[in-house]
Amino acid sequence: MTESGTSAEPKARGRRGRPPSTSLNQKLILDTALTLVEREGPDALTLRRLGADLGANHTAVLRHFHSKDEILLGLAERLLEDALDGFAPADSWRETLESLARRVRTACLAHPRIALLVASRVARRSAEFRGADAVIAALRQAGFGDRDAARYYRSLVETALAVSAHEAAFAALDSGSQEGDRMAWRREYLAVSPTLYPHLAAAAPYLAEADEDDQFETTLGLILDAVEARARAAR
Repeated sequence: MTESGTSAEPKARGRRGRPPSTSLNQKLILDTALTLVEREGPDALTLRRLGADLGANHTAVLRHFHSKDEILLGLAERLLEDALDGFAPADSWRETLESLARRVRTACLAHPRIALLVASRVARRSAEFRGADAVIAALRQAGFGDRDAARYYRSLVETALAVSAHEAAFAALDSGSQEGDRMAWRREYLAVSPTLYPHLAAAAPYLAEADEDDQFETTLGLILDAVEARARAAR
């Protein structure tokens, strides 16, 4: 001890503005990864960049996630957690599936750049298991055996994610590109030659009316109509 009563050895200090690596945890890492991707896009997510944004060496991140791929699966889980927040099955199996599909779409559109990064992944975590259990329960309620319920679960979920990821890709575009694509339905498609493309020209005035909401609901209705028809045939 020194004469003033303080320790002769100064306390270790981290770099100014940087939290000590011991303060890192999985939630903070995922929060930071989500913010980074939403701000700069999927390509910005690297371990070194994530470490820099966390104020820590990237090796400290690897103490909590073994690889970047584990971080991606954590982000996929986060997206599904958002989708399932407050979810409860409906009395009707079809209403349950409609609700789940719309929730997935809402979560993807709320975080479009995250959706682009993880929509095709199998999260293999609790939120995904909870969603899978709910979908399969609804299909069993519709009258399907376990084998068919498994098949239709895969088809329904992958279709909902594919359509939602497609919308997310559009939502992630800059505003100029979005407007250009929207105007194409009212401009280039209306100007097609009825001689060369007679059927397209006949339908062209109505293409702009089929907006994103209509596309999703139409696709959802088509696939659930098919599921319902097969359920009746299976009884």
